Amino acid sequence: MRSELVSFVLAVSTLPVLAQRGGPPPPKGPAPRLANGRIDLSGVWRPADIFLIEDISLGLKKGDTISLTPAAKAIMDKHLSKDDPEANCLPTGVPRHAPYPWKIVQEDPAHMYFLFEGNIHSYRQIFMDGRKHPADPNPTWYGHSIGHWEGDTLVVDTVGFNELFWFDFVGHPHTGQLHTVERYTRKDLGTMTEEVTIEDPGAYTQPFTIIASHRLLPNDELMEYICQENQKDTKHLIGPAGRP
Repeated sequence: MRSELVSFVLAVSTLPVLAQRGGPPPPKGPAPRLANGRIDLSGVWRPADIFLIEDISLGLKKGDTISLTPAAKAIMDKHLSKDDPEANCLPTGVPRHAPYPWKIVQEDPAHMYFLFEGNIHSYRQIFMDGRKHPADPNPTWYGHSIGHWEGDTLVVDTVGFNELFWFDFVGHPHTGQLHTVERYTRKDLGTMTEEVTIEDPGAYTQPFTIIASHRLLPNDELMEYICQENQKDTKHLIGPAGRP
């Protein structure tokens, strides 16, 4: 059992060591491929870095900076830890991850699915059939995602977000103008990199990119985790939003 993840209590001092936490090393070997030669991203993964959980500024691409607009900085300065939507069992949005496993399902050529164990057993649907974004998408937690392949890299373009989620524990905000481009590359059998470019002129003066990684959990499956059940975390979260 994934005891180190099942026992995880949100926003406590153990979070900063997520990347260094013990357990078996990722499996070795080349990245698998489907019968058609396409790289296979399928499997159960866990975040190997804290960048997409705790503080996106920790995973900035070299040379990039996070520059908030005055209005966004004022919003961020008012965020309290207890009000973090993720800590209150709501979806993480994009690109944030909860510190729990997630699964990529790659069986339907026209779609890909990201299934999340954490919080509310939510999912993302990525259209791979060449369609465009709707002209006026209904704002949602995960937005409207369309994907394509660039060699062995899955590229996911997403718009149509609501303004309800935070990017991290620190409380980096966003607006409905948010546009994300995610690039997933399976480097080998056991590791996958995620490079996310964030563009949101309503909250940031310039785009920036975050790079993080994920580790394969071989022969594993998602477990039922209902965050709302007996949730007692938020009463312990005191003070401004920030890293534990």
